[in-house]
Amino acid sequence: MEKQILPELPSFNRSRDHALITTEELCWEGPFSWLGYNKDNDLDDIHDVAGVYLFTFEYQDGYILRSAGVSKSIRKRIIQHTREYKKGNYTILDVNSAKAGIRKEVWHGWGYAKKNIDQFNLHKDYMLSAIDDELAAYRLFTANVSEKRKRERIEFSIMHNAYGAKEPWSDLVDGGMHLIGRSNYDIPIIINNKCLHRIYGLADYLEI
Repeated sequence: MEKQILPELPSFNRSRDHALITTEELCWEGPFSWLGYNKDNDLDDIHDVAGVYLFTFEYQDGYILRSAGVSKSIRKRIIQHTREYKKGNYTILDVNSAKAGIRKEVWHGWGYAKKNIDQFNLHKDYMLSAIDDELAAYRLFTANVSEKRKRERIEFSIMHNAYGAKEPWSDLVDGGMHLIGRSNYDIPIIINNKCLHRIYGLADYLEI
């Protein structure tokens, strides 16, 4: 019987394939307002692009990272986030503490919220006021990235960089996000982040 030879499957080897790694520049625009709050903060509403977005608060000489996300329509995604906030599904932070790089929760979202939503509803007026404060305080940044997998890889790298940091800004990001990073067969890309403003938590360079 003729011996069957399996095809060689692709897998990135850093020592062999390092010359294939490329560098790309990613330009971040902002700050923008959360939708519906532009009159409160005198900023333009966030643009509707396919790309990566950052939630930040004003901090020291720039801004401090709260979270990152991706969407093929960032404005539609922000509308979805607003609904989830007002249903009590997201963690609410004390804005003044966040601006000092301190995580102080007004309400703990996600799994806790699902089990304790009666607490949210009991104090709903207070919770909605705290949500308004947080959404009005957000300063949003966007980067136009048309390719879905590249968006996911950038989000993954931003959040994992924050998770692994031992800096005040790393405490503001929520853990447990569903993130999809680079596969073993993908050639890495070095992302050179460019922004007119300093964003604590956004590294100058990221490997995705």
